[in-house]
Amino acid sequence: MTLHFSAETLPGTIPVFPLAGALVLPRGELPLNIFEPRYLAMVRDAMAGHRLIGMVQPKDEREPPSLYEVGGLGRITQFSETGDGRFLISLVGLTRFRIAEELVVDTPYRQVRADYAPFAGDWRDPDALAAPVRVDLETSLRTYLDAQGLSADWEAVAGADDESLITTLTSVCPFDIAEKQALLEAASLRDRAGVLSALMTFAAPADENQVTLH
Repeated sequence: MTLHFSAETLPGTIPVFPLAGALVLPRGELPLNIFEPRYLAMVRDAMAGHRLIGMVQPKDEREPPSLYEVGGLGRITQFSETGDGRFLISLVGLTRFRIAEELVVDTPYRQVRADYAPFAGDWRDPDALAAPVRVDLETSLRTYLDAQGLSADWEAVAGADDESLITTLTSVCPFDIAEKQALLEAASLRDRAGVLSALMTFAAPADENQVTLH
């Protein structure tokens, strides 16, 4: 069984984990603390198979919730079990997918038929941002952090490559579910940078949010 995937070797059916605010972008990393029995079962099954999990955001608070149509597929690259039975895992993003169909299954977790074709570009390294776009992003970040009363390691920000910076900001900034989804669905890295800049520029000040960027 190969664990080195390409667009052509991904399974058509994948388990999905609905979790608000949790995105896994291509080449990004998402740590997860798994404790619900249905998702413990999902991780066990994934570890015994292809180690792939689809992260999707719920649209509502119903049980089961309806799901956004676009999610991110991640591969489990780190796994450990705690003394109280939780799993600590880390997913590395491979590609986004569109839910073509939710399947009727016997597993306690949900499974879907995934369509990867709209996101073939996720397998390629993105083009670098034009210098003015990068400057606008960093300027928006300064404005946002000042308004939120947050801090950043500006040397680390300046030294980060475009994709790493954008993926980190997308993950850690406390945007709402719809805003996170807009970031996930942005067609290109430049588009995601533009969405980020807009969200950070117009974000309202927060009283208690504390996110430190390193």
